[in-house]
Amino acid sequence: MWIAWAVFLASAAVIVYAGAMLSRYGDQIATLTGLGGLWIGVVLMAAATSLPEIFTDVSAALLDAPDLAAGDLFGSNMANMLILGIIDLMHRQKRVWQLAAFEHALSAGLAIFLTGLAAFLVLYGSDVKHGGVGLGSMLLLIFYIFGMRLVFRQEVMKQRQREQELVVEGQTTEASKPPSTREGLRRASLGFAVAALALLVAAPFLAGSANAIAEQSGISATFIGTTLLGITTSLPELVTAIAAVRLGAFDLAVGNLFGSNAFNMAAFFFVDAAYRSGPLFNAVSDAHAMTALWSILLMSIGVMGIIYRVEQRYLLIEPDSFLIILGYCLGLWLLFQ
Repeated sequence: MWIAWAVFLASAAVIVYAGAMLSRYGDQIATLTGLGGLWIGVVLMAAATSLPEIFTDVSAALLDAPDLAAGDLFGSNMANMLILGIIDLMHRQKRVWQLAAFEHALSAGLAIFLTGLAAFLVLYGSDVKHGGVGLGSMLLLIFYIFGMRLVFRQEVMKQRQREQELVVEGQTTEASKPPSTREGLRRASLGFAVAALALLVAAPFLAGSANAIAEQSGISATFIGTTLLGITTSLPELVTAIAAVRLGAFDLAVGNLFGSNAFNMAAFFFVDAAYRSGPLFNAVSDAHAMTALWSILLMSIGVMGIIYRVEQRYLLIEPDSFLIILGYCLGLWLLFQ
C-alpha cells in the first residue's frame, strides 16, 4: 500500500503547486485585463482552482470508479466551506464575511441550488444518456451557465455604478484601470497553460492511487473520495484564499470558494461524459446525497454570515466560522458511520 500512498502524495504535491500557479497567473490575467474582482473570483479563479477536480474525477470515471468521482466533487464543496471558516478565523482584524460584498449571496445561492439539484439526481437515480451524457448532468451545466450570466450582469451593473461615481468625483475611468500590456498577458497566458498541463498529467495518478488505497484498505470509495480526494483537490482553493486574504482581496477569496462549489456541480457533465457504463447518477451511491445536503447546510451558514452584519459578535449563537468547522467534522463522522 505504501507505493499507492507515495504516488498519491507525489501527485497531490504537483496538483497543489500547479493549482497555486494557475491561481497566480489567473489573477495576473484578471489584473491586466481590468475585469471585476467578484467576477474573477466566481468564474476565472473558481474554474482555475477547480481544474484538479475535473481532471481527477474524469480520470476516476475512466477507471470505472464513479463513487470516487462523485465523492470528490461533493467532498470538495464541504472542504471549500471548511476553508471559508479557516480564513475567517485567520483574519483577526475583522470578520472576512463582513468584509465581503453582499453580492456573493447570488453566487452562493447558485451553488446551493446546483448542489440540491445534484442531490435530487443522486436519490432519484433514474437518468438516461443522450449523446453520451446524462440529462441530469446536462441540466447542471445549463443552470450553471445561466447562473454565471446573472452574476456577470450584476457585476456589469456594479461596474457602471462605480464609473458614474468616479465621473461625479471628477476622476476619469481610464485612470482607474490597471495597466495592460501584450507581453504581460502573453507571459501570464503561457504560465496558465503550463500549469493546466501539469494538472492534466498529475490528475490520473491521483485518481488511480486513491482508488488503489480504497481497494487495499477496505474503506469505501465514497468515503475516500469525500475525504482524501475532496481535501486534496481543494488545496489550491486554500492556497488561493489565504493569499487573497493577506492581500486584502476578500471578494476574490470568498467568490473563489462559492464559485468553485457551483463549478464542481457543473463538472458532473464532464465526468458523466467520461463514464461509459451508463448515466453517472444511476451508478453512484445514495450516500452522496447526504454529503451534498450537508454541504448545503454549511453553505447556508456562510451566506447568513455574509448577510448578518452587526457590531457586537456572540460566539456560536450566530452564523460563525466555528459552526462551519464543527459542522464539517460532524459531516465526515456521519458519512463514515
